[in-house]
Amino acid sequence: MTYNILVTGGAGYLGSIMVPDLLAAGHHVTVLDSFIYKQSSLNHICHHPNFSVVKGDTRVEHDVLPLVKKADIIIPLAALVGAPICSQDPIGATTVNHDAILMMMKHLGREQIVLMPTTNSAYGTGDHENFCTEELPLNPISKYAIDKVEVEKRLMEHPNAISFRLATVFGMSPRMRIDLLVNDFTYRALHEHCIVLFESHFKRNYIHIRDVSRVIRHAMQHFDAMKGNIYNVGLSDANVSKYELCQHIQKQLPDFVFIDAPVGKDPDQRNYIVSNDKIEATGFKPEFSLDWGISELIKGFTMIRNTRYGNL
Repeated sequence: MTYNILVTGGAGYLGSIMVPDLLAAGHHVTVLDSFIYKQSSLNHICHHPNFSVVKGDTRVEHDVLPLVKKADIIIPLAALVGAPICSQDPIGATTVNHDAILMMMKHLGREQIVLMPTTNSAYGTGDHENFCTEELPLNPISKYAIDKVEVEKRLMEHPNAISFRLATVFGMSPRMRIDLLVNDFTYRALHEHCIVLFESHFKRNYIHIRDVSRVIRHAMQHFDAMKGNIYNVGLSDANVSKYELCQHIQKQLPDFVFIDAPVGKDPDQRNYIVSNDKIEATGFKPEFSLDWGISELIKGFTMIRNTRYGNL
């Protein structure tokens, strides 16, 4: 089946991979993006007859509502992503990450589908064993995660919605972000050859950006069976600590040295192991391993050496 799909923030890190994939699958895709990072990440699909792009702001009803009304599926990606940028601009973060989504949800028809990537960072430090399933009470410890939790609650009141609690995403994208953990560590390993780790035993889960795009298309194909649910989306064999992540990178960059600092705290206190059993029970399996992604990043960062690809 062919859908009319609205992707807000579709020129960002995730959207720049997802939108071409949706077009290749035969769908009509409209992107609404403010282009605040002056990105040109969708240049290569402007030739596509099923692609439309609108420059606008998800917080402005005049920009959003005409596009929402035409959409069969809405994929809200527009966000100020991550704790640092949300701390730097808390008002902007609230209006984009929270208020704009609730405004859009208010105008949705019951038959319209919403596929929303959220975040597993809302688990915070997990339970006493740091093991997190979708049923575990949430413990968000950053403004970004707190806003996402509130949005997810509202989302699940909609009769045709799915929430994907994404693990920390990694991998190359036309709108690159170097500030994500695997991307950041690989960049520094390649160009600086050394990292000092704080609380290196802290664990989290990871997922390749192309598998994020794949899980959205998987949900479209199996929507009736999956709707109304929340799913963790990550690599089940990549619940790894920061120290173990560095070991993975060192296998491909032998000159890389990482040092475990004896004192000091990581400002990011997330520490958890995530179960992805629920999404895997629907038939979804990630294709791109942590090691494969590190290899991809090394190739990409051979061509990139500057700091303009993060959100700060």
